Amino acid sequence: MAKISKNRKAALAKADLSKEYSLTDAASVVKEITFTKFDASVDIDVRLGVDPRKADQMVRGIVTLPHGTGKEVRVLALVTPDKEQEAKEAGADYVGLDDYIQKIEKGWTDIDVIITMPAVMAKVGRLGRILGPRNLMPNPKSGTVTQDVAKAVKEVKAGKIDFKVDKTGIVHTSVGKVSFTPEQLAANASEVIATLNRLKPSSAKGTYIKSITLSSTMSPAVIVDKNATI
Repeated sequence: MAKISKNRKAALAKADLSKEYSLTDAASVVKEITFTKFDASVDIDVRLGVDPRKADQMVRGIVTLPHGTGKEVRVLALVTPDKEQEAKEAGADYVGLDDYIQKIEKGWTDIDVIITMPAVMAKVGRLGRILGPRNLMPNPKSGTVTQDVAKAVKEVKAGKIDFKVDKTGIVHTSVGKVSFTPEQLAANASEVIATLNRLKPSSAKGTYIKSITLSSTMSPAVIVDKNATI
């Protein structure tokens, strides 16, 4: 029989992990049962009643969290020279084109998001084998391939994230940090859920949102009441 860790015992003593909570209460519980010495991320996992193998049931979208992610997002803008200044003024951490493409080809990926323009996608496209597995490849659907580079940089810095259902039908994304208030975490999580509801495929049958849980980097999952999420 597997041993129960000290932290899990402490978590079980503080909360009933079989109970369903409202979003705000679930966020409070996650804060109580997180024992890391660092400011852990808080994640939401939503199991959807879709079949991701079918193209018309692939759920993917973008959402701007009202209170941001709590994480300093490192943005690389791969742009033509005429767009460099506006990308810098918008807050991009790294700005350039050929020099950064060469760095990436040599293995540099110390970034969180890459924003680029349609005009240079031919050059950026050859980085797919490096960026794809790291989920860094720019994509028009996520707003990271755009002519309005400044707007895209500002949105990412403000808390815009993109998500995609995985092959098991689960959407997993961060909604903040343990240092956030329960109300901030609940508001961010609520925005993700509302976005998922708007993206429900017309071909999806039966129950669409099957389960919702909140957890921190090292905590057990806390079950959210699907009927008390907003």
